[in-house]
Amino acid sequence: MIVVRTVADLRAALRERRGGSIGLVPTMGALHEGHLTLVRAARADNDTVVMSIFVNPAQFTEQADLAAYPRTEERDVALAEEAGVDVVFAPDGGEMYPDGFSTTVSVTGSVAETLEGAQRGRAHFDGVATVVTKLLLAALPDAAYFGAKDAQQVAVLRRLTADLNVPVELVVCPTSRDDDGLARSSRNARLSPDERARALAIPRALQAVTDAAASGIRDSRALRDRALDVLAQGMIALEYVAFVDPETFEPVPQVDRPTLVAIAARVGATRLIDNTVIDAGGS
Repeated sequence: MIVVRTVADLRAALRERRGGSIGLVPTMGALHEGHLTLVRAARADNDTVVMSIFVNPAQFTEQADLAAYPRTEERDVALAEEAGVDVVFAPDGGEMYPDGFSTTVSVTGSVAETLEGAQRGRAHFDGVATVVTKLLLAALPDAAYFGAKDAQQVAVLRRLTADLNVPVELVVCPTSRDDDGLARSSRNARLSPDERARALAIPRALQAVTDAAASGIRDSRALRDRALDVLAQGMIALEYVAFVDPETFEPVPQVDRPTLVAIAARVGATRLIDNTVIDAGGS
């Protein structure tokens, strides 16, 4: 495995591996089992696996969140090599956003302007769309791998790649969870033991909604009430519980088709998101 810092060196490294497919796993580092699940999927599908490690300042709307984001490159590189990554692309801010950089890739509409787009501000998904576009152009992968936990990000990127005819397959892997059900996230390391225990109300709320839908409840307001009852037990600062179309992120008042149930909440100072998809059969 090699580590490269510039787009030019990344392209040179990939030219040396002529032929075969390329899988890209974009990350911001602080790797956990969820990231490694993506690597294993990319490894199974492709001849060459590239992992990017870059804490993208453009997608952070809170400077305190950016400053607190863990940076563990030495550990990340070791984990990447163990998992089967061929090339780690770890640029600095100047490489990704050099002096004079003035281009933004922006996706409009409800897919980017609701939920996370509303809570974190329009700049968040603009930052995501811009950096992912740059990573795709740098590596020119056949496939890029993302986790289902970031469902709205995936929907934004699907819209971007479809609209711009970007020749890449977006592979979405199931949300990786710890044994207690909490969705794996680099932010989980910030939770105290008490906060982590309270955070479990989030996956429990999603399960309550799934069970209620399976029992025949279809009204989103009634299903939302089930989630709120469970979330109240965690004494967490809820930002939203939403029932939306998984592709457009338009609200779904009646669960008569596949529906994304998305939750965002703060547990102490840590902001967490999670989701599940239910349908008319409750699955």
